[in-house]
Amino acid sequence: MASSLAQQLAQIAANSRSSFNVKALKASHSKSLIWEPRVAVSQTFAEIYSQCYEGFKELCHLDSRFVPFDATLFSAQSQEVDRTQMTAEENAALDKRVDSFLHLVGSRLRLMPAIKAVEWLIRRFRIHEFNTGTLLATFLPYHTIPAFVTLLSILPVQRIPIEYRFLDPYIKSLTPPPRAAIVQQATNRPDLLSAISRYTLDSCRAKQEYPGLISFWGGIMAEAVNGMIDKMRSGRRAIQLENDHLLLQQIGPVLSEAMVMKDVPGIQIASYMVVAILAAKGSLNDNILTAFMEQLVHGWTVDTLRPGLVCLTMLAQHRSAKQLSGRVAKAVIKVPDLVSSLRDISKEHQVDKLANGLVLAFVDRLAKKGDIRTLPVINSLLLSELLQEKQAKVAYKALLLAAHKIDDNVDADGNIRKQVGSALVRLSQAEGDVGDAIRTAIQEVDFNIEELELKLGAAIRPKLAIEEAPEPSDEAMTVRPVDQRPSLDSTFERLSKLQPTATSCLAKDSESLFNDLCSVFLSAAVSESDLERFDATPVLSRPKAPSNSFYLSFYLRVWCGPYPTLAKVAALERVKTRLKEGDCVDKDFQAIFPYCIAALSDPAKKVRRAAADLVAVLGSAYKSLEKSQQLWAAKDLYGKTGTTSPLDKDALKALIRSVLIPCLEESVLHEDHVVAALVGALESSKDSENKNADKRHLSHSARLSIFKFLCGHVVETPLLAVKLRLLRSLNQIRRISGTTRTDLLLPLLRWWAGLSANEAAELAAQESVDVPAIDDAVVDVVVPNHAAGLEAFFQLVKEAIRPGLLQAIFARIAKMWPSMKSDTKYSTAKTLFELTQDPKLNAEQSDVITEAVEVLRKVDLTTDILHYFIDSLQDEVRLATEGPANKRRRVSTTEPGRGVGTQSSPELQAALSKTTFVLELVQESTPANHPELLPSLFTTLSDLHHLSAIVGSELGYLQNLVLSSLLAMMPTYKDNKDLTIDASVGHGDVLATCIQKSTSPAVINSALLLVASLARTAPDVVLQSVMPIFTFMGSSVLKQADDYSAHVVNQTIKEVIPPLIETFRKRGRNVVASAKDLLASFVTAYEHIPSHRKHNLFISLIQNLGPDDFLFAILAMFVDRYGATDNMITFMTQLISSFTVETQLQTLLKFLDLVGDLFKSKPTLSNVLLGGGSGLNGEQDIQKAATKQLNLLPHLLSNRRLKREIMQLAERDDMEAGKIRELYAALLEGILTVASTVKTKKTLHSRCGDALSNLLNLLSIAEFIKSVEALLDRPNIGLRQKVLRALELRVDSESSVDPKSREALLAFLPQLTAVIRESDDMNYKHTAVICVDKISEKYGKKDLDAVAAAATTIAGDYCLGQPSQSLRVMALLCLASLVDVLQDGIVPVLPVAIPKALSYLEQSVAEGGRDVELHNAAYAFMTALAQHIPYMITGNYLDRLLACSNASAAANLDDEANANRMQCLQFLAKLVDARVLYTGLHQNWASAAKFGFSAISEYLQILGIALDKHSKTVVVKNVSSLSSIFLSAMDLRRTVAAGDIASQISAMELDEIETKTHEDALKMVYKLNDAAFRPIFSKFVEWATTGLPKSDVTGRTYRLYVVFGFLDAFFGSLKSIVTGYASYIVDASVKALKAVDFAVPEERNLWKRVLCTLAKCFEHDQDGFWQAPAHFGAVAPVLVEQFLRAEGQVTATNVNDVIQDVVPAVVELAAAVESQEHYKEINTALLKHLRNGSPGVRLAVVKCQQAITAKLGEDWLHLLPEMLPYISELQDDDDEVVERENRRWIVGIEEKLGESLDSMLQ
Repeated sequence: MASSLAQQLAQIAANSRSSFNVKALKASHSKSLIWEPRVAVSQTFAEIYSQCYEGFKELCHLDSRFVPFDATLFSAQSQEVDRTQMTAEENAALDKRVDSFLHLVGSRLRLMPAIKAVEWLIRRFRIHEFNTGTLLATFLPYHTIPAFVTLLSILPVQRIPIEYRFLDPYIKSLTPPPRAAIVQQATNRPDLLSAISRYTLDSCRAKQEYPGLISFWGGIMAEAVNGMIDKMRSGRRAIQLENDHLLLQQIGPVLSEAMVMKDVPGIQIASYMVVAILAAKGSLNDNILTAFMEQLVHGWTVDTLRPGLVCLTMLAQHRSAKQLSGRVAKAVIKVPDLVSSLRDISKEHQVDKLANGLVLAFVDRLAKKGDIRTLPVINSLLLSELLQEKQAKVAYKALLLAAHKIDDNVDADGNIRKQVGSALVRLSQAEGDVGDAIRTAIQEVDFNIEELELKLGAAIRPKLAIEEAPEPSDEAMTVRPVDQRPSLDSTFERLSKLQPTATSCLAKDSESLFNDLCSVFLSAAVSESDLERFDATPVLSRPKAPSNSFYLSFYLRVWCGPYPTLAKVAALERVKTRLKEGDCVDKDFQAIFPYCIAALSDPAKKVRRAAADLVAVLGSAYKSLEKSQQLWAAKDLYGKTGTTSPLDKDALKALIRSVLIPCLEESVLHEDHVVAALVGALESSKDSENKNADKRHLSHSARLSIFKFLCGHVVETPLLAVKLRLLRSLNQIRRISGTTRTDLLLPLLRWWAGLSANEAAELAAQESVDVPAIDDAVVDVVVPNHAAGLEAFFQLVKEAIRPGLLQAIFARIAKMWPSMKSDTKYSTAKTLFELTQDPKLNAEQSDVITEAVEVLRKVDLTTDILHYFIDSLQDEVRLATEGPANKRRRVSTTEPGRGVGTQSSPELQAALSKTTFVLELVQESTPANHPELLPSLFTTLSDLHHLSAIVGSELGYLQNLVLSSLLAMMPTYKDNKDLTIDASVGHGDVLATCIQKSTSPAVINSALLLVASLARTAPDVVLQSVMPIFTFMGSSVLKQADDYSAHVVNQTIKEVIPPLIETFRKRGRNVVASAKDLLASFVTAYEHIPSHRKHNLFISLIQNLGPDDFLFAILAMFVDRYGATDNMITFMTQLISSFTVETQLQTLLKFLDLVGDLFKSKPTLSNVLLGGGSGLNGEQDIQKAATKQLNLLPHLLSNRRLKREIMQLAERDDMEAGKIRELYAALLEGILTVASTVKTKKTLHSRCGDALSNLLNLLSIAEFIKSVEALLDRPNIGLRQKVLRALELRVDSESSVDPKSREALLAFLPQLTAVIRESDDMNYKHTAVICVDKISEKYGKKDLDAVAAAATTIAGDYCLGQPSQSLRVMALLCLASLVDVLQDGIVPVLPVAIPKALSYLEQSVAEGGRDVELHNAAYAFMTALAQHIPYMITGNYLDRLLACSNASAAANLDDEANANRMQCLQFLAKLVDARVLYTGLHQNWASAAKFGFSAISEYLQILGIALDKHSKTVVVKNVSSLSSIFLSAMDLRRTVAAGDIASQISAMELDEIETKTHEDALKMVYKLNDAAFRPIFSKFVEWATTGLPKSDVTGRTYRLYVVFGFLDAFFGSLKSIVTGYASYIVDASVKALKAVDFAVPEERNLWKRVLCTLAKCFEHDQDGFWQAPAHFGAVAPVLVEQFLRAEGQVTATNVNDVIQDVVPAVVELAAAVESQEHYKEINTALLKHLRNGSPGVRLAVVKCQQAITAKLGEDWLHLLPEMLPYISELQDDDDEVVERENRRWIVGIEEKLGESLDSMLQ
């Protein structure tokens, strides 16, 4: 355990940045961004500085901000700086400079000069240790570049700041961290996010930022904040608030500072992005959002204005809908083009809340501070449609309230209020949705808006006064604030000079005066005193009001005009006050009542209240009407020409007391009440039963009098508003006592229609009413069935009246239509129809035709009207088609080219146009309601056929109109039995002609649907003409791909075919033969029918025909026409599968009957259906037709659905199942019958067999086997074989876990074995064996006895012993499967089976009789034996199998055969008993050698597998056999050279064999201990050295060569473990080296291998074996003597051999001995050879000295004094090569010694 002092010292060492450990200092110095550590460690600071300073200077050229660092971090003195020796203050100052430089260089890190500059800071100042955090923050934006990975590799792991610890895995793996990892760390560890933010903000403060850094920070910040919000989300409110507060604490300060960095727009925009995410996903309250908004506008600049506005928009959208803070509003108001910017932003973001908040803030600023700058912005924002309707209303109301609040303290001179007033008025007059919302807001305010208008001076002079004034002024046309109005005093003074007038203000010549007075009145209405002064002006003639109409008519016109409410109320009050005076008592002011009624329906409640008060005053004046009173303004109210009929006393009393007075209170509450009250009073009251009704009941005379009175004023008054308001009630009164409103008000219609468009628009504009509203009210005066009114309408429309009025007239006609009588409808429709066809109407009156057409299309036309239209149409069509006689002669339907000339005829074009219009009217008039039109429409359809021949067009649209109308009538005829269709007229022929001659899909579809409907409703009409229709369908409508055409075809089939088939049945003929043409039309059309419709179409056809009768015929006709192609087979299989099993089987039976009918002497039905309509002529046609049919039959029988349903039914035991079995039996009999019929026709017979096989497959396996047992007794071998083949296929498809199938098949095995024993047909046997194989493989383990019996049969002479090669192959394969199933249970069979299998295997590889299939089958059987019962392969069996394998290997078979053989041999190597295997291999060596390289290679491969598989114990027990095997293999080279082996093996192949032999031998060695292996090793050496006679020098050489090859691998693999075994080879090696003759290649190769072996032995000597004098003395001299074999020139081959082989051996020996004595001995011998006369010897020795010097170094150079003389001599050697190598030797000595030899050699 370490002491406390040791612990303290260890801790100090860990924390210390200085080290006295040289290795640690070197490692620290090797840390580099540029150089590899091995290069960096050897560099001096001067070298580093010189290269890095170049990079720094390049940076200075790029950016002058780097220059100051030239005097500090990159000064020449910086080379001497050592941070470990500096004080804390000095290090702190250095840290500041380093941080500043890193912030600045961050933008250049992709440039090599920047990397060089940072390299200097790392190497000299160790910033990767002292400034790790800043360095990482600088490089982190570049985390994907290789330089970042290099930086990670040099970082001290223990000093990495905690926030960057997530980089540890990437430091270890030296891979760049992905962005996702950084984001995840920033999300989960806020300290990393803080570090990155701190670094970024520091760079921005120092103006050292760059776009990449800002982008990196913004991206990481945004993704991290997004993740933090998701992470902190909670369902509990309190926890969520706490999490939000914590998040704001973490990132709020950073964002706050970033948003106000005005010099760095990039970081501001990035912070906006983060704030937007925070607002969108975080649940921030309004205070926080407001704070962010204020901070944003505080820091934004011109560059960040638009992104800032976008961010403000997002913040506002997540904030409550209230005004923005004053700071935000103050900043935003300064933004140029604010509204246009917001409009642009609104294309991508919602800005309504921001705009709303700004408007409210600006309004508040306007009201409190009088900031008039906000008013244009408010106006623009409200009109920009950026606000929603509700927001616009709130904003406008706020502006109204602000206008109320502005007082003299804010607006001393009134200028603000004037401008606000102007703005309010402009906004109130805005158009579109904004204007509507503002006007709604004005109506909703709960304060006096009119008072505000007058207060602000926002009144507008009436347009009537402006437009008709003789001298209009610009002043009157605009909004006039208070300061722009003339002084009222001067106005009153001028008014006092005007003379009174007696003219009424409702007369035409008083317009100018009224307008001037009205302007003054509006100005005076603000103040009561001013109003009194105005009222007293002489021009008004107030004192003469009872007798002069001017005074009262002036105020009448004011309160009925388009003026402010206050002005209207003031006018009513003036009149009320005046009428209370005494001089008005004896006057009858009934002319005022219509205008009071108009005031009571005014939209303003105050006006209605004042009007009610006035009516009350008038009512009190009429309490007693006992004496007659003089009418006021009876003759001059409307001028000299306009008079009205006055009310009599009773009527006036009734109007006042019974109508007006009772409804005053309700009229004040709602503007429509007076209208309802007036209508209720004037309508008939006979049905009223309650008392109140009786009290208010008006007499007929009173109602008529009031009605005429009001209508008269409506006609005479010039005020359109009064006309409109009175007409609201009058237009609801149809008639009173026989007098209609049309009688009274028709002059109004004529007057209004007589105005030009400009005149009407001018009048409407003066009173601010809509012209369309007046048009509608005026035309409503005409009541239904009023002849004069309708006549007036049609007279007006024929004149050039205004378009709007024209539309209103026709709209009124359409509205009156339901109330018209039948004769009126008829006459009106006739007139309208004549208008549409009137050629006299010019182009300017085209609107008349358009409107007339629209009315006819809109109203419900009666049957009589439609009859009239069609009858008129038929006359014109006949006229156009028949024409004059001479014209008929020129036009011929057979010459369409001549008929085309009539297309340009105006009469013909008019006829076509009229026809189109009439038929469209008929179609739009719900034809089902007019079934009586059917005959006329059929006649029209027939006429259209004739007309189309003349026109040259088929008139498809017109025909479709007729057909669709007829089709719509069909349900009516079906439901109403009283309606009948005449079948004798020929309607069916017309439809058939229509279908045949038309090319329009729409016409054809409609005609077919009509045919279908007629077939259902009146079959006799169309059945006689239906066959041509179906024939034509095949070439037209069936080709269409649309869904509607499919619907048409289905309906036609559904409705037409059943009655048609029923008709055929009634005739008593064969129904299929009768329908042949019908079937042929559909079959022929098949290829044209869209693919997605074919199936459903033919299913529908068959179902309607009757599948039991027609399905077989359709199948037969299909295959006869198109053949049994894949597509047709698929289609027909799907077709038949759509029906029940019983129907399918019946269809197949009839199908077979049809095929059988072909071969009768007189075919009947087949001759009709088959042969393509021309019948079957001759034997060839019959056979061709039969082939097509029988090609289809097997596929129909193999239908999976049919099989499934039959199996389900077969399991039941009921009548239905019995019926299915009967049909199945009949079908089986039918197939057999047809098969016997076509026995002589091979192709047809084969098809029958296929059909039979598929038929049998329909049954379950158990039922199928029952059928098989019966069929196997038949004499037909081919049939029986097919049955077994079907069984084979069935076995494959059966489930192995199905107990019923298993029992049935296993029970069938004895019958199969019987077939194998008894049958003489090899193919039949073959099929039976296959069945046995498959049944045994799938179910055999469930009944081993049955399988064993089958195995005995197959292995016997009846099967395996048969001469058939294919049967033998199948039998062997089956036996292989049975071995797998039976395993030990098959042993009794093997004595018979194995010899036969080996015999067949020998035959299959014999020359001239090779059979790969038999070869593979035999090996499959032997492989199964080797795998499952290997103990059966022993002795002779194994020898024969190995011999066969050798022959097979040499036979050059295919890859599959080789793979099968190798699989078998591998199982033998792994599973056969080791003793038996090794003995067999030993005995088989000669056979393998006989067959050459391939056989030997496989032999050694199997041997290696066996050695790998067997344990050490097993190998030890069999070491004798193994050693013999290896000795035989090692002697292969000698035996091949001696010719003892017949096969030819090349030298390369021998080398490969020996290599594999050595590998296997080493595998054996690895599993032997020393005691077991030493005798074998000794035996190997003895066998090589003394195993042959001395005379056999070549044989010995070969053996030694092979053994030394093994020794080379032996010493190379086991190394120092087996160095001691070298004692066995010392003598042999020495002898071999001494006795070698270089002239003999084999001995030269042996010499090289001996030297290589010795070199490896020397190399791995770690126990001093070769240091022993006995061993060293035996080998060393001989080795050194080998240099003499290099005699000759230096370029000789032997010189190179000595250098390559002897030098390494001597060098390794010298390295192994480690003894100065032995060194001296070796050196002395070598130096001796340096004076040899042969340059080759000298060169080899010099090379050896070089190598030893390099290897041993100073240990060898202790002998240098002895070497120097020789070295000196060699400097002047005769051979240049020797002299050059000697110099290299000298250089090597100098490098080791570290000094020069020049002085020693002198």
